Formats: sequence, C-alpha cells, structure tokens
Amino acid sequence: MAFKELWATIGSVLAFILGLFSMAMNHETITLWINKIQAFFSPYIQVTIPEYAPGNFARSNFYVAIEAYLSEHCATEVRKLKAELGSHRKIPLFYVDDGQQIIDTFRRRNSGGGGGGGATVWWHAYKEPPVSNVMYRDGQEQRRMYRVSFHRRFRKCVLEEYMPHVIEKGREVIAKNRQLRLFTNNPYPDCSWSHVAFQHPATFKTLAMSPTLKKTIVDDLDAFKKRKEYYAKVGKPWKRGYLLFGPPGTGKSTMISAIANHLEYDVYDLELTAVKSNNDLRRLFTMTTGKSIIVIEDIDCSAELTDKRRDKMQARHNSAAGENVSILPPMMQEAADHKDSSEKLTLSGVLNFIDGLWSACGGERIIIFTTNHKDKLDPALIRRGRMDMHIEMSFCSYEAFKILANNYLDMMDH
Repeated sequence: MAFKELWATIGSVLAFILGLFSMAMNHETITLWINKIQAFFSPYIQVTIPEYAPGNFARSNFYVAIEAYLSEHCATEVRKLKAELGSHRKIPLFYVDDGQQIIDTFRRRNSGGGGGGGATVWWHAYKEPPVSNVMYRDGQEQRRMYRVSFHRRFRKCVLEEYMPHVIEKGREVIAKNRQLRLFTNNPYPDCSWSHVAFQHPATFKTLAMSPTLKKTIVDDLDAFKKRKEYYAKVGKPWKRGYLLFGPPGTGKSTMISAIANHLEYDVYDLELTAVKSNNDLRRLFTMTTGKSIIVIEDIDCSAELTDKRRDKMQARHNSAAGENVSILPPMMQEAADHKDSSEKLTLSGVLNFIDGLWSACGGERIIIFTTNHKDKLDPALIRRGRMDMHIEMSFCSYEAFKILANNYLDMMDH
C-alpha cells in the first residue's frame, strides 16, 4: 500500500514538473501575464519608441528626434556616451550610449489641469539581442529603442505636451548639427546604404559653363525648393529629374556637387550594377530621406536600360518568323516572364523608381541621371516628366574658359 502511495506521489510531482516545464516553454504567455500583473499594481506608464517600425525599412523620424534631443539636453546626466566628430566641427557630437537611464523634467506651459506644474520622466536607451530560431539561424537583426516611463497622473502632460516638445527640440538639434553626406549602396546581398561626409568644394560660382545656362539651372533649383505647396496643390510628388549628358570630362559630376552644395542636400550615389532586382531597388529607395539627390551616373553603362524594348520587339518578330518559339502556352510564358523580371533589375523597375507609386515615399528629392550617350537611352527613361530638365554639358566655350582662367589664374581679362 505504501508502495502505491509512493508511486502516486512521484507521479504527482512529475506531473507538476511537466506542467511547469510546459508553462516555461510558453514564454509569451508568461510574459503577457507578468505584464498584466505589473500594469495592475504599478502606477507608471511606459511608451516604447523603436528605431525601426515593424515592416519599415527606414529609421523612425520619432526615434531620430528623441536621439538628438537627449544627446543635446540630457547628455550631461549619463556616464556612458558615444562621440562623433563632424567634418566641419571642432567639438565632437555626443550621443547617449545603450543601456543608460536619463531623468528629464518637463515644465508645463500652464499649470492648469492634472499633474501640477510639471512632469518627471525616465528615459531608457537599450537594445535587444537578435532572436535566433531553428528555421532561421541568424534570426532578426539587433533592435535599438527608447522607452520612456512616467507616472500615470502625468499622462496627458507627457503625451500631449512633452512629446511634441521633444520632437520640436530634436528637429532643431538635427538642423543645427546637420552635415552633408555622400551615400553609396552596399553590394548584394546587403541591401543598405553606407555614407561618408560630403566635402566637395564645387559651387555654381566656380562652375565653368555658360552664365545664362547656369542662371537657368539655379533659378529652377530655387523654384523647386520653394514649391512644396505647389506640388501638393497639383497632386504630384515633390521631386524633380535632371538629365546631364555630354562627352566625358565636361563637368557632369562637378555639376552634381554644385547642386548638392547649393541646396544643402545629401547625395545618394546609386550603383545599379550592385542592385540585383527590382525589389532591392525599391528597398534602397525607401531608405533614402528627404532633402536628397539620388544620382545614377553613366546610366547607359550601369544596366541593360538602353535597348530593352527594341530587343523585346525583335524577339517577338523572330518568334513570329519561326525562330526561338517558346514551347510554353502563352499564359505560362507570361507568368515565367513576370517571375524572371521580379528576380532581376529591369527597365520597368527603374521607371517605377523614378515616378511610380514608390516615388511618392517622402519628398523634396532630386533624381539625376548622367550619360555620355543620350541617344542610347530608352526614350521612356528620359521623357519630360521623368527627367524634367535636360542639361547638355558640352566642351568648353569662351564664357566657360573665362571662368576657368579666373579660378586657376585669377585673371578676368587679358
């Protein structure tokens, strides 16, 4: 009898252990219940701001503004900082390092309402390690985020006054510390951008070209920069395209640098040979920011964008003549062509990049193509509306020569 009771006790203990084990395996359920219990007893509210929103390729503007605000106004309160020296600065820029806690006090604009005259908030800067699983060995990328905590009696004050205050001040800091950057896309499969400081000294004053053409370009750029309301009124994305064409060595790259310095825009140098598919091109485009120039140099050499439609028409002609006839039914052949086009970079993908639906992501962008052979490009690529202004960079004229003489020899007349 005692033997049976012993085994019954052992069985109960094992069942209890197995129950605990199954609960431990269900980590999400346990975490959910712990959070509910804490929320019930804790008087504090937490708001998490991730660096990348779910499904978003670009960094959150909210996160960037918070990073700038905390680094400017609260950096003296933490012991661990990250430092970066800008290209035109003598004093480094300091950023709050991961794992730090920052206490900030916000004074209300008026003392009326709940919460008294101010609110105390606690900021936490931290990162989560990548999550690995059986199916995906590498798991997700490491995620950074800020978490702000505050007493629930300050809820209205923090959410409706303090947060807009942080965004406003953060944007002011970003504008004050902004320096021009030159981006380049990383080769496949790392579909992302890397950047360095943009320090090219070219300006329109030193650019050797016809003064009349130079004034036309500058006026066009200035008008574009001031026309946010106009583009919204006519229902078009706030962007503009320029085609620079002419023989090698006539200053196309220098023109791009002068445009960047004049507008104070970042430059994204897009190397199409490193882009393997339309999806990769779309992803790179969505990672660009406003106030930027997207450049594709020597587009006639970068990808097969010159005679695409002509080659396709020739292939259809050969097929009609009995050459290279596909053994697939028409619907299956169309599906195969669609799958093939989605797995590589095509003219259609580049056209959508310029003025398709994805071109409306963001605003205040300039797209510049350069080529030595304008006649080789597909007309659909450079038509008006995509490339709004065609600028011929010809050999040196007399007016351009006078500018060169002044630049190099300080001679205006001889």
